[in-house]
Amino acid sequence: MCPLPTQPTLVDQVYDAILSEISAGKLAPNGRVIQEEIAESLGVSRQPVQQALLLLKRQGLLRDAPGRGLMVAPLDADYVRHLYEIRGMLDGLASAKAAERGSEAARKEGPAFIERGRAAVATRSIARMIATDMDFHFFLYGLSGNPLIAEASNVHWSYLRRVMGEVLLHGETPADIWNQHERILEAVIAGDAIQAERLAREHISHASQTLTSRLLPSETPKSARRTGGSRRITAGKTTR
Repeated sequence: MCPLPTQPTLVDQVYDAILSEISAGKLAPNGRVIQEEIAESLGVSRQPVQQALLLLKRQGLLRDAPGRGLMVAPLDADYVRHLYEIRGMLDGLASAKAAERGSEAARKEGPAFIERGRAAVATRSIARMIATDMDFHFFLYGLSGNPLIAEASNVHWSYLRRVMGEVLLHGETPADIWNQHERILEAVIAGDAIQAERLAREHISHASQTLTSRLLPSETPKSARRTGGSRRITAGKTTR
């Protein structure tokens, strides 16, 4: 039998649309998320929106609002730090194994990922920058030859998208991120596992330090103090 083609479900599409708005800062921390407004903006019924919101709440991206409804959960510095500790270990391992097992594939295919990433930076689209960043890291996971690395990482990537959005909005310069990616790729192409792992860990550690320093109580960003109302999702209609 031939594998069946997979299509994202309506719930998946709604989930991705809401997460993209949160990651891009268009749904601000502590801002209310109104189910009816999201359904109207996306052109869908309330049921897939409700399911998507429950998933986002379960993953810690939304929380109960005072009174009723949901609101965007502020980032927690300790949680982000713990998350990046895990990610640093996984990305370091992936890069080292990619250098050992996938240097030739990295040489042939890797530069295209860097080009797409820099093209995304030029558009100033947070969604595109996050997507190309994810593509690069999952490319390295694939080169590692260990499918469990991607499987272990995938559990955290919804929250990481939110964190990456914050880094891109208020942290590192996006061009610097891709310079770091390029150096990691060069080490992988050279087959230098020690250097690839070191650079990957430094890349993750720097992003973690940049963001968690902003999230400490004394450095609470203005966006986390805003309590404005909900924002309509206008990223485009979702097909029924």
